[in-house]
Amino acid sequence: MKLLIAIVHDDDVHALLEELTAKEFRVTKLATTGGFLRSGNTTLLIGVEDSKVDELIDIIKENCEAREQITTPPAPVSGTAGVFIPYPIEITVGGATIFVVDIEKYIKL
Repeated sequence: MKLLIAIVHDDDVHALLEELTAKEFRVTKLATTGGFLRSGNTTLLIGVEDSKVDELIDIIKENCEAREQITTPPAPVSGTAGVFIPYPIEITVGGATIFVVDIEKYIKL
């Protein structure tokens, strides 16, 4: 058995959860925040049999497409002595970061 930890953009999570639920994957959803832009992400914890890992990754790929976006970075929290002038930057949002972890023991009570 494996545990997939998938970090996805908030804009992608609704369609992904619908498809995962329709295909009977059990998912735990956690609200998380990204570091650089402090933007909303969702972390999904999904326990799955080894034989279904590739299917699950394919579903995530289909629903979490990376795209370019123009944004201005947030102001620094501290350490600036001068005036902060934000300049627009192009960033990639969406997509997914997936970790696949071996499960030594699974207990459901």
